Amino acid sequence: MSKNRPNSWLYFFGALGGVLYGYDTGVISGAILFMKEELGLNAFTEGLVVSSILIGAMFGSGFSGKLTDRFGRRKAIMSAALLFCIGGLGTALAPTMEYMVAFRIVLGLAVGCSTTIVPLYLSELAPKESRGALSSLNQLMITIGILISYLINYAFSDTGAWRWMLGLGLVPSIALLIGIFFMPESPRWLLAKGKEEKARAVLNKMRGEKRVEQEITEIKNAEQQDKGGLKELFEPWVRPALIAGLGLAFLQQFIGTNTIIYYAPKTFTNVGFEDSAAILGTVGIGTVNVLMTLVAIRMIDRIGRKPLLLVGNAGMVISLIVLSAANIFFGDTTGAAWTTVICLGIFIVVFAVSWGPIVWVMLPELFPLHVRGIGTGVSTLMLHAGNLIVTLSFPPLLEVMGISYLFLCYAVIGIAAFLFVFFKVTETKGKSLEEIEHDLKEKHGGSLKAESRAAEQ
Repeated sequence: MSKNRPNSWLYFFGALGGVLYGYDTGVISGAILFMKEELGLNAFTEGLVVSSILIGAMFGSGFSGKLTDRFGRRKAIMSAALLFCIGGLGTALAPTMEYMVAFRIVLGLAVGCSTTIVPLYLSELAPKESRGALSSLNQLMITIGILISYLINYAFSDTGAWRWMLGLGLVPSIALLIGIFFMPESPRWLLAKGKEEKARAVLNKMRGEKRVEQEITEIKNAEQQDKGGLKELFEPWVRPALIAGLGLAFLQQFIGTNTIIYYAPKTFTNVGFEDSAAILGTVGIGTVNVLMTLVAIRMIDRIGRKPLLLVGNAGMVISLIVLSAANIFFGDTTGAAWTTVICLGIFIVVFAVSWGPIVWVMLPELFPLHVRGIGTGVSTLMLHAGNLIVTLSFPPLLEVMGISYLFLCYAVIGIAAFLFVFFKVTETKGKSLEEIEHDLKEKHGGSLKAESRAAEQ
């Protein structure tokens, strides 16, 4: 490999936090079945154990943006890896429900940090022509983590060894903690902190000398200030990016994908499948999710973010409407059951090539450098809040409404998401982060220009 060619191991370790997010959120679906008796769980505490990771993730997302802007992307990922290690070991050894919830919250803090910082880190390291594909590695790693958790659950299902299910998450945690020591800091963060020579050294290794000066000039021209906070995030010219980021993050959860990821076995048994067939169907969904994310990595920098989001919305809405109609008109029949399986499969396919990876790619792309960390953090907090609401509301809504009308509600939300993307989200394909920031200023910086002219007078 040429010394001027980006090191693929750098991106692998940079995205490894995604595996941990996927594994720790997916593995509990199998482990919870076997820890009930030992930890004395009832319906309420079972839900608390499952959802506590999302509570922690909201707090982790909230403070990690400021953390990464102040101390750097690399140190923040290092902190998340340490939290993954503590949380993974703690849940594997937890003697009571209270300890389990506490360490699941620690895992959630790590999840919140990693889901904020990893996409940001990858986005700032990647060259603009392949930034979509390289940033999509985070989503690919998440889907791989979910699939691995399903396979581990299946492997230990005969023995019910739930502590091993949870404890094996330590393996990628330790790998991330060790690997991140050898990763470079983000050159954009280094420049924002006045460390130009270090930034130039990182870019020399990743881009080659010919492109370094041009990229450094672009970054310095775009740079507004060393740091930004919540006040800067609500500046008039930044506000459209904030609206787009919050909307994409929230709607990614509310179009219903995690009800399929987390509750696939429950959905399959609800339409008549046996438990073993339901578990096998879950593994199948996890496999499709990984394979189609690989397809998305090849498409995202060719077709663009916005067209894929819109096409994905259309496909998800159609699959949910067909699923609902089949169950409304044909009820408890074999045809309705298989229609449900096919429609959920189609939903996962189109989600995995659109909203799954693209939201993670776009969140750090949308924000200017001085508020990129905190903007991505606030958006990711919204994402985890949506995830928590959907996760907690799905079982009671399924019981009250039934699968037909509940998924029809998700279809309506999907239509709203289509309209939001069409009117509020701009294309970022093929543009450097500095070009995206410049376009944002040009389009929405009228008040900024007026203030500048007034100051000059």
